[in-house]
Amino acid sequence: MIDLEQLHDCYVSTSSKIVLLVVDGLGGLPHPDTGKSELETASIPNLDAMARESACGMTTPVLPGVAPGSGPGHLALFGYDPLKYVIGRGALEALGIEVELRPGDLAARGNFCTVDGNANLVDRRAGRIPTEFSTPLCERLDTIELPGVQVDVFPVQDYRFLLRLRGEGLSEAITETDPQITGVPAMPVKALDPSGEKTASLVNEFVSQAAGLLGGEERGNMVLLRGWAQLPSLPPMGDVYRLNPAGIAAYPMYRGLATVANMRIIPTFRTFIDDVYTLHQ
Repeated sequence: MIDLEQLHDCYVSTSSKIVLLVVDGLGGLPHPDTGKSELETASIPNLDAMARESACGMTTPVLPGVAPGSGPGHLALFGYDPLKYVIGRGALEALGIEVELRPGDLAARGNFCTVDGNANLVDRRAGRIPTEFSTPLCERLDTIELPGVQVDVFPVQDYRFLLRLRGEGLSEAITETDPQITGVPAMPVKALDPSGEKTASLVNEFVSQAAGLLGGEERGNMVLLRGWAQLPSLPPMGDVYRLNPAGIAAYPMYRGLATVANMRIIPTFRTFIDDVYTLHQ
């Protein structure tokens, strides 16, 4: 992939308008009864009409055989080399919910999860508890104190939350606690290089205190932390491509991606998940 910073003088501004519609996570497998995926089964006349009038094709976001996460996948679609501009989910979540990240701050994406009496994971998403349930849990975690570090916990949506640590000498060079499977305990945090030793110790203390504060809950009695990241810096998409880009997204992480690319964020209101939750009350 060509370095964006070398392309600034190759583009000219025009009156053209472009819509890049990203439907993240749409890929599926054929249903055993119909042989069709979810996308093939769905009635999507508007998307079909747009496709007929648009430029369509295939792209490999990162490398052949590499399944990209939402962060790298979107960065590649926006023209950024996802191998050069590596951004953890924590920073994207923070920017997406408009939480301030200063240079040196460290952010992580958190999941409330459920463990059994042996501390083994039963549900990595705590039954997808709604935001109304998880917000008081975040308030409880926000009382945790660590030596020399300011701890802030923010609800994001449903079972997800944001952990922000603010202090001197923090490093994103640490491992995650999520083993990605159930039936095993959460993993202790380890330093990936000497710069992460202090941070790993602090995070392990946070997890230990969190387990004590949440232990009495039927669901959401433990936390998982991943996507450690500090404040990223990317060439502004508008400057590189001579565009006036704007991002429209309901879920905070996608707003964070648009913010990182220096897009203007057009606010949305209720999300699809909110509507589904309301309908079931």
